[in-house]
Amino acid sequence: MAYRSFTLETVDKIAQLKLNRPEKLNAMDGVFWRELDEILEGLQRDASARALVISSAGKHFCAGMDLAVFEQGEAIPEGNAAVRTALHEQILQLQRTFTRLEALRMPVIVAIQGACVGGALDMVTACDIRYATRDAFFCVQEINIGLVADVGTLQRLPKLIPEAVAREYAYSGRRLPAVRARELGLVNETFADAAAALEGALGLAREIATKSPSAVWASKQAINYAREHTVADSLQQMALLQMGVWQSRDVAEAVRANAEKRAARFDDLAPVPPFGAVA
Repeated sequence: MAYRSFTLETVDKIAQLKLNRPEKLNAMDGVFWRELDEILEGLQRDASARALVISSAGKHFCAGMDLAVFEQGEAIPEGNAAVRTALHEQILQLQRTFTRLEALRMPVIVAIQGACVGGALDMVTACDIRYATRDAFFCVQEINIGLVADVGTLQRLPKLIPEAVAREYAYSGRRLPAVRARELGLVNETFADAAAALEGALGLAREIATKSPSAVWASKQAINYAREHTVADSLQQMALLQMGVWQSRDVAEAVRANAEKRAARFDDLAPVPPFGAVA
């Protein structure tokens, strides 16, 4: 399927999603949000890949929300209480789109170059792993234009870097350089240029794709759950996860493949059928 804001292809079990409006600095408009939501829903449903790599075309990863959205009336205007309830629902809808990344049944790795600001920072904090070029930078841009970051940065960033540091950048709108972001733990690794960052992301995705998809899924579930719950609750959930995904066949195949010095062969995750569909 052709998209205006993205290109999408799946090669060797790796889904590659590229933001593809470099002439607009890959800014997020209404079409961007609708297409991203559709793409992520499809990846979640079809399980056609074992990892998702997100990258972008051009000098900058993403300039955040396209200000033309506000100028053209795509955003809900100011108004009375009845209008503001609709704004509340619209914000929740945008939040749900990025939460799809966090909930996706596969790891999400993002390769970032240049600017990653505003809504783009909301997006990448919902991903599992972030690689960046050494000249990349991050910015809670909303505070610089009289707004509050409302699609995930203020909720996820303090879980990724020290809270006081997150507050510093959220209140000031300063740029956070990639090298410093690497020191803080927001970025996993830095690279010389965009091509190297993307290749690093794809290399990790290929490695993940050789593992049991069920075990990778359960690992992601466990880490996400543990972030919001106590150790005791998380251990209980871990026991349930292991009970659910345990497959002696996968374990035996992994051991056999290691002994035979070959790649293991695991079943893909099953597609999610429409509710009420006949099996």
